[in-house]
Amino acid sequence: MLAELAAANAAFAIIKTTIANGRELASAGKAIASFVHAEEELKSRGTKKKNSFWRKVGGKEGSDLEEFMALEEIRTKKKQLEEIMVYYGRAGLYQDWVRFQKDARVRRQREAEELKRKRKELFEILAIAGLSIVGGGVVIFFAFFILLATRG
Repeated sequence: MLAELAAANAAFAIIKTTIANGRELASAGKAIASFVHAEEELKSRGTKKKNSFWRKVGGKEGSDLEEFMALEEIRTKKKQLEEIMVYYGRAGLYQDWVRFQKDARVRRQREAEELKRKRKELFEILAIAGLSIVGGGVVIFFAFFILLATRG
């Protein structure tokens, strides 16, 4: 959690420095992407932690307050990024950015679901192939013993 927060802070510092030096917001594109990636990692780690087995049976994997404060800091910086986009970007940039993020999030979710589906299909194919090999071996085994029993 601290690594994601540090990455978000570093990326946001680059964004602020870029704007303070009078450069275009687009030149901080990589930093903006890093900031958003760190935010998503922090949120997904929190979601995984909340849904984990150990959490449900009473185990603790870290401080809830620490997670809350990290997410709150990200929210504050995200609000500042919105203001930067509104004041220093082109007209409608922030709305386009929100729309782009939504589309990218939906695309990533579809890709994750597709990957899960492909893994499931591969597992099923491997299971069928393995059972076929075992079944063939059993048939050959019984055929061999039947052949031996009829000869002797």
